[in-house]
Amino acid sequence: MKVVYSDKHALHDPAFFLVRGERKESAEKPARADILLKAARAGGHEIVTPAYTGLVPVLAVHTPEYVDFLQVAQREWQKLDGAGPEVIPNVHPVRYRGSYPRAIAGRAGWHQVDGACPIGAGTWEASLAAAQVAVTAAQIVMDETRAGAAAPMAYALCRPPGHHAYADMAGGFCFLNNTAIAAQHLRTAHQRVAILDIDVHHGNGTQGIFYARNDVLTVSIHADPADYYPFFWGHAHERGEGAGEGSNLNLPLPLGSGDAIWLATGERALERIRTFAPTALVVALGLDASEHDPLQGLRITTDGFGRMASLIASLKLPTVLVQEGGYLGPELGDNLGQVLRQMSA
Repeated sequence: MKVVYSDKHALHDPAFFLVRGERKESAEKPARADILLKAARAGGHEIVTPAYTGLVPVLAVHTPEYVDFLQVAQREWQKLDGAGPEVIPNVHPVRYRGSYPRAIAGRAGWHQVDGACPIGAGTWEASLAAAQVAVTAAQIVMDETRAGAAAPMAYALCRPPGHHAYADMAGGFCFLNNTAIAAQHLRTAHQRVAILDIDVHHGNGTQGIFYARNDVLTVSIHADPADYYPFFWGHAHERGEGAGEGSNLNLPLPLGSGDAIWLATGERALERIRTFAPTALVVALGLDASEHDPLQGLRITTDGFGRMASLIASLKLPTVLVQEGGYLGPELGDNLGQVLRQMSA
């Protein structure tokens, strides 16, 4: 399998993470990508450098105001008296309709939903590189499909991750929604695209981007947001709206769920995808459902990841795997290796 990777991910190295009122080291560190790359190489997969794709694929899912903010935020933030090295808002326009502010502190609150997405000096460049990784992987799959390959696959080793990013809002370690960008790029060649998100957290940004559309099916298997991040989105009653009614399926699981219920839920997800009849698939590959992951939402084994990968491969669709969560733990590389091995089998 071709693995698309950019070393520019390391330009984003967040220092600030607020956990229960205490400042902690962020779980979303460059070492994540180093472990994943090592596992991909160990599996004999071909490492590919992403093409420069510019802003067009990014602007296909994100608003111009938001993209502009990400580009200038850290630079403008540094002009404030006493500013720290990272853009971290302390005000948000929650619950009530608001107006778009001019001040950088106000724009930060408008575009950053939580404190887990600090913007540093290299965040924009790293995020854009991750988006280009996703687009390049999607283009590889499209090109191989046109060349006659049966169900080609590519893995986008994206960092920072993306599925919590809305069209105009960062959150949960995410800035540009790599999964949505890949899906939208696939839409240039496919009438119907499905997204399956198996990250331990609900892909709320991805859901929000496609919520009113019926050409992209969004399916997410995740820890129940009644008890777990992102809390406000990802509930079973959220089915889409307008033209997208019925094109969103959330399958929340109790905290601590293990392989059996996760895989059974995966069967339900695949049943819905088959009914939708897409001609291409994007998998938001979160490995943070692992029993060893520090965030401890679900309890999935390495074998469980492999079995889920086999289920997904049984769809026999052109498939882009987009890296989402999966944090520093002893099994991170093993879990990716098992997924890629079973998807390629």
